[in-house]
Parts: sequence; structure tokens; C-alpha cells
Amino acid sequence: MTLRKFLSDRLFRITAQLLCAAVAALFLRATGTQPGVLAILAAVFLPAFCAAHLSAFFSQRARLRELESILDGLDQKYLFTECVPPPKTLYERRLFDLTRRAGRAMTGAVSDAQASQREYREYVEQWVHEIKAPITAARLICRDLDGETRRKLTAELAQVEAHVERALFYARAESPEQDCLLRQVELEKIAAQAIENHRALLIQNGIQMKTEGLDAVVYTDEKWAAFILGQLLQNAARYRGTAPVITLSAKPLGKQTQLIVHDNGIGIPAHELPRVFDRGFTGSNGRTRGNSTGMGLYLCKKLAGFLDLGLAITSMEGKGTTVALTFSAKENLTKL
Repeated sequence: MTLRKFLSDRLFRITAQLLCAAVAALFLRATGTQPGVLAILAAVFLPAFCAAHLSAFFSQRARLRELESILDGLDQKYLFTECVPPPKTLYERRLFDLTRRAGRAMTGAVSDAQASQREYREYVEQWVHEIKAPITAARLICRDLDGETRRKLTAELAQVEAHVERALFYARAESPEQDCLLRQVELEKIAAQAIENHRALLIQNGIQMKTEGLDAVVYTDEKWAAFILGQLLQNAARYRGTAPVITLSAKPLGKQTQLIVHDNGIGIPAHELPRVFDRGFTGSNGRTRGNSTGMGLYLCKKLAGFLDLGLAITSMEGKGTTVALTFSAKENLTKL
């Protein structure tokens, strides 16, 4: 708060006080008070008048700085009214009482929302585990079918499993720390798990997989990293070109390691690249090929942010797409 703003806020009060002083001076003069006496009164009144307002200014500024310091030191800002020192004036007491009541109401609403979100997450996780049973049963039934029908049905079931897995990770993404285990893991193991999870989709689309130099060791959550890589493989398979090939390779970057996923698919238009990680964005390719939800890369970006993974994508329309996953050094992950 500046002195100019303080005076501007009190302009009406100051003007009224000065007018009252002027009227009093006129009255005294009209009743025969000598000019010298009026001058003495003015010499006493004006300094006292200025001192009173300056004192109020410095007092209010110090109080505001104290409150701002308390607010800045809080992790949960909505608990501010519960942590402030006792109010000093009647107006402040009433104002803080109203603010405290509003804050408690908001805290209750936040708690209810968190409880509702937790219940939804638990329901989705339970539903995912329950839906896996009929999917497994359907896979067993497929074994008794003829070759072509079995192949098609197996591929559709693989798509169902992919959507179910995406729903599970979407629910867990709201509180990832509850289901995350950071440890040392080989890139080759992560790649093998992602490829195995989407084997039916890759075979159905005639994808040739190539791996190069995946003997590097990284520190991450194996399951979450495999999910992210799996989403990238799904996208590469969905937007494949002629004679599709997906190459997985590793590149050391000092203490970091970069996993590069390259495909020779149809690529992404340059003007759409900045939006590929937006929630629900499907792009022109997604509308052309169909079956795109716009959630895969959004989830990848969200989970990568929690795992401190760098995620960058480059693409050339008609040439292919390259996605780089950069795994942080171990000492950085220990801070999560």
C-alpha cells in the first residue's frame, strides 16, 4: 500500500474534516476571534491532522505486510483466517469473523470434493479389476474359434483392454503418489513390457519393431513408464504409413537417459504440434482415422510431469514422428 492510494481511499474523510475545520474557523472569526488566535489554532491543528493520518497509514501498512507475510508462508492458502493474529479493531474483528466463516465453508466444500474424488477413483479401480475377468473369459473363448475370427476378436479385445487401462491411469493421475514406486529398472524391460501389452495391436497393423541400445538403466516407476511408452506405440500403430516400422533407441545425456520412439507414419501437421498434449485434442489425423479420444498424449504428459520425465515430440507430415522421453538422474527423483 502506498501513501497515494491511502490518501485516495480516505479522500472523502479528509475533505470533510478540512471543510469542518474551515467552517469552525469562519464561525470563530464571525464571533470576534482574533486572526492571531486562528493562526495559532491552525498551526496546532494542521500538524496534528497530518500526524494522525500518517500514523494511520504506517499502522495499516505494517498490518498488511504482517498479514501478507503470514499468507505467503502458508502451503494451504485457504487456512489463512485460522492462522492470523487476533484482530485489533472492532471492524477488523467483524471482518475476520465473516472471512473465517467463509473460509470454513470453503474448507468443508474442498473436503467433500476430495472425498467424492477419492470415491470415484476407488470405484474406477474396482471396475477395472472386475472388467478384466470377462475380458479374460472372452480371450479363452476365442481359442475355440477359427483363425480369422479369432484374430479379429483378439484385436478388438486388445483395444478394450487398452481403453480400460487408460481409464485406470486417468483415475490414478489425480493422486499418482499413491501408486508410484521409483526404482532402478532397465529400459529394455520397460520396452518389452509395453510391446507385450500391445502385441495384438502391433501384429494386426503389421508393425515391425526395432530396438537399439536399450541396455541402459533408468530410475522411474516401471509400470507407469511402460504405460506411457504403450500410449506412444498405440499412436504409432494408429497413424501408420506404408511398411510401418517403429524404432526404440536409447541415448545417454550425461546423467540423464533419453528413450527415443521413432516411426515412419503419416506424421502430424506442423500447426497441430503445439496442441497434441492438450486434453481431448484429436487433430485432423484423429478425425480421419477415427477411434481417437485425444486422451493418450494428454495422460502421457501429465504422468511424465509427475515422474519428472521430459517429453518432447517432433514430426514431419508424410515422413513420420519422433518422441523423446528423457529420464532424470536418480538424485532428482528422490525429491519427488
